Amino acid sequence: MELIDFDGLFDEKLAEYMQLNAGKYTEKQWEALIPKLYKQFGDTFIPKAGATPKGYYAAMTDGELVEALVRHVEEGVPVSDFLCRELEGRDCPDALIGLLEKRDPELITFAVNLIGAAPKAFHAYFDLLEREDCDGDVAETVCEQLKADADPAKERALADYRAGVRTEMMLEILSRCKERDDAVFGILLDAFKTSGEELPMRASYLAAYGDARALPALLEVIDREDINFLEFQELKYAIEALGGEYTRPRDFTNDAYFQEIASQQAGAVDILSPGKKTDA
Repeated sequence: MELIDFDGLFDEKLAEYMQLNAGKYTEKQWEALIPKLYKQFGDTFIPKAGATPKGYYAAMTDGELVEALVRHVEEGVPVSDFLCRELEGRDCPDALIGLLEKRDPELITFAVNLIGAAPKAFHAYFDLLEREDCDGDVAETVCEQLKADADPAKERALADYRAGVRTEMMLEILSRCKERDDAVFGILLDAFKTSGEELPMRASYLAAYGDARALPALLEVIDREDINFLEFQELKYAIEALGGEYTRPRDFTNDAYFQEIASQQAGAVDILSPGKKTDA
């Protein structure tokens, strides 16, 4: 199978088109026009391919599409949007899930983004997260997909949390579960109560989970004098997200985080003030 750089061919045609239409469009108009031209290119017959870009990939089997993706990445040939869209429309081929066993972060990232939040891939997603060589950026990409449909991921996330596997990530996944579960709530609440420096993030997990039974714990912590301004803000947001309210006046003028934020806001107002001269 010959690899065809459809994006490179499009760039060549675009350069010709822009030269022929020089001065006809503003920069913003070009920005709006180029995606439309790329879409039209997908239905343009390309002699080298013997088909349109879309038709070229539509004629391939699932296995051939995945092989094409692998070769594009390994051989440094740009992966076109037409290949990605065709793979996305194939209902998560098993061969695509198989790419999660690879060691190439770029290839794995492509696979995760194309698979998306398909529950049939969740087992492989967790296998990937449990690997010590799993790249941090890859893990974050996987986590985003698991969060998008967290209920099918719940049992494995609970098991991995209890086993000490990427505990913060497992909490984040569990916090997105929609079905109420006392085991999930108990873990999120206990993690919040023992959070230490992770206090703001773990307060946000309780807010995301949406169980008002967490309010007493949140209200108890927000009333402490040793919390900083960032922690206060996140706690207050979580309380309000769960239908609660915290009204006791607090003074954070001597807090380093408060001072930094106030300084940034003052600088922004100063720059945007009418009549303010800048070097820009």
